[in-house]
Amino acid sequence: MRKIFLLFIALSLASCSSTKNTTTTTLDKFVIENLIRFNSEEIKDKYPDANLYEAIGVFEEGAEELPYSVLYPNTPNELNITWADASRTKIYDIRISIGGDWKSTTEIRIGTTYDELNKLNGKPISFYGFGWDYSGAVVWNEGKFEKSKLRIFLSPEKEPKVKFYGDHIIEASPEEIAELNLRIQTIVYKL
Repeated sequence: MRKIFLLFIALSLASCSSTKNTTTTTLDKFVIENLIRFNSEEIKDKYPDANLYEAIGVFEEGAEELPYSVLYPNTPNELNITWADASRTKIYDIRISIGGDWKSTTEIRIGTTYDELNKLNGKPISFYGFGWDYSGAVVWNEGKFEKSKLRIFLSPEKEPKVKFYGDHIIEASPEEIAELNLRIQTIVYKL
């Protein structure tokens, strides 16, 4: 009887352990960096609920025609993958600009504030002006993410003053920056 009881306990523990691993996998589902090891077919298998859409488009300021995939199109979890090759085996970059569940392993996500981003980076960041192709692009200034593959773009909560527009690094007082109420609008993970 004791052997049966011990076997029952062992099976119960194994069952709990299995459930715990499933939960961890579910929590990691929306981490950007987890996608980089998969090709298009593997992403279809790993994200069967993603309603994957695939096409070919023009990227890099109209200079390159590349295949792309969209996971969870027209939902808060929409994510765009641009492929480096026609067979969709190597990712060129991953982009998100809607505030769903996606995040980086660094805890950076859509909506992260300017102040939070400075803390995560470990050094003050700089950013480019608004109203052009690289609007609000972040410069890491030798911080923690300098050598990362993350490209971050900030956006102000309300219409900024004219001096905050254009292809130049913004020079502003802490009060002016606070007034902008900057948050991450777009994350690009570029391989």
